[in-house]
Amino acid sequence: MGKLVSLWYLLAAVVLTLMWFVVSQLVDLPIIPSPVLVVENLADIFMKYIAIHSLYSLWRIGAGLLLAVAVGLPLGVIMGYFPQTDRFLAPVVYLTYPIPKIALLPILMLLFGVGELSKVFMIFLIIVFQVVVAVRDGIRAIPNETYYPLYSLGASFKDIFFEVLWPASLPKFITAIRVALATAISVLFFTETFGTQYGMGYFIMDAWLRVNYLEMYSGIVVLSLLGLILFTTIDLIERNACHWQYK
Repeated sequence: MGKLVSLWYLLAAVVLTLMWFVVSQLVDLPIIPSPVLVVENLADIFMKYIAIHSLYSLWRIGAGLLLAVAVGLPLGVIMGYFPQTDRFLAPVVYLTYPIPKIALLPILMLLFGVGELSKVFMIFLIIVFQVVVAVRDGIRAIPNETYYPLYSLGASFKDIFFEVLWPASLPKFITAIRVALATAISVLFFTETFGTQYGMGYFIMDAWLRVNYLEMYSGIVVLSLLGLILFTTIDLIERNACHWQYK
C-alpha cells in the first residue's frame, strides 16, 4: 500500500513538472523558466543560501505547531468532556475563531516585536482554534454509554482519557492539524517578509525584487517540498496512530 501511494506521488510530480515545462516552452519568457534550469540552479545554491532559510521556516512552523497542540489539545479535551466548561468557553472560542488571523499580525508585532516570537505566535493562532474545535467535537460525538463500564469499574479520568477520549478524538485531531498547516504555511510566507532576513518567504520575495526568477522559482519549489514533507509526516503518524482506520 505504501509503495502504491509513493508511486502516485511520483506520478503527480512528473505530470506537474511536464506541464510546467510545456508552459515554459510556450511562453518563452524569463518569468517562467524551464524546470530544468530551476533544478540546476537549486542544486547550485541550496547549501549556500536556501538551506538556512528552509530551516528557519521549519523552526517557526514546528514551534507554532507544538505550542498549539500543547494548548489546544487539553483545552479541547476539557471542553468536550465537561459540558459546563464548554458552555463557558465555547462563546469565547466562537467569537475569536472567525477573526482573520493575518489581520492580527500588526498587533502581534507591536506586542512581541518583529522577530521570531510574533511569527511563531501567528502560526499558533492559526492552528490552535482548529485543534480545540476538532478535539472537542470528536469527544462530544462519543455516546455516553461508552463511559458506563469504565465508571462502574472505578476508572480515573486518566484511564478514560487514554482508553476512550484520545482514540476517539485522534483522527479529527490529526485532520485538523493537516488542514491548519496548509493555511499556516501560506501565512508564514507573508510574515517572513517583515522584520527578518531568514525564511523562505524572505528568500522568495528578495529574489523577486532582484528580478532573479531562477532563485525565486527555486525558493517556491523548496517551500512546496517543505509542505510535502510536513503533510507526508502527518500521514505517516496517522497511519501508525490510527491504524484501525487502514485495516
